[in-house]
Amino acid sequence: MTERPDAGPASGFVNGVFVFPVRVYYEDTDAAGMVYYANYLKFAERARTEMLRALGWGQAALMVDKRLAFVVRRCVADYVRPARLDDNLSLTTRLAALRGAALDVEQIVQRDDVDLVRLDVTVACVNLEMRAARIPPRLRAALQDLGRMNERKG
Repeated sequence: MTERPDAGPASGFVNGVFVFPVRVYYEDTDAAGMVYYANYLKFAERARTEMLRALGWGQAALMVDKRLAFVVRRCVADYVRPARLDDNLSLTTRLAALRGAALDVEQIVQRDDVDLVRLDVTVACVNLEMRAARIPPRLRAALQDLGRMNERKG
C-alpha cells in the first residue's frame, strides 16, 4: 500500500488571506468516494473559526467575555470539482466586506492550486438573544487590517 505525503500548507495568514489545511477522511465522503457536499460547509466553518482564533478571538471566549457569537446569514456555494478520500485540501478565507454587525468572506477550497468549491458567506454578529450586535472594536480593527492587506495585494 502506498501512503500519500502529508504535504499541505500550515494554517496562517498570507497577504491578508487566511489559509487552512484540511485532509479528507473517510467520514467526509459519500458512497461514491467524493466529499459529501455539505461537508465543505463544515470545512469552511472551521477555517473561519481558526481565522478568528488567529486574530486573537476564540469563539468560546467571545461568547463568554462579550456575550456575542457569529452566525451564518447567507451562503452561496459553487461546486466546481470533487475532492476525494485522503486529498490534502487548502481553504482560503478572504474578507470581502466589513459592516457594523456583519462581514462577507470569500472562501475557496483548493487541491494543488485548483479550485474545487467557491463559497461566498455572510456572517452576522449577534448577541446571545440572537439580535444583531456590533462587532467589537478591537476585532473590527483586526479585520480592517486584513482588508487593507487585501487591497494592497490586489
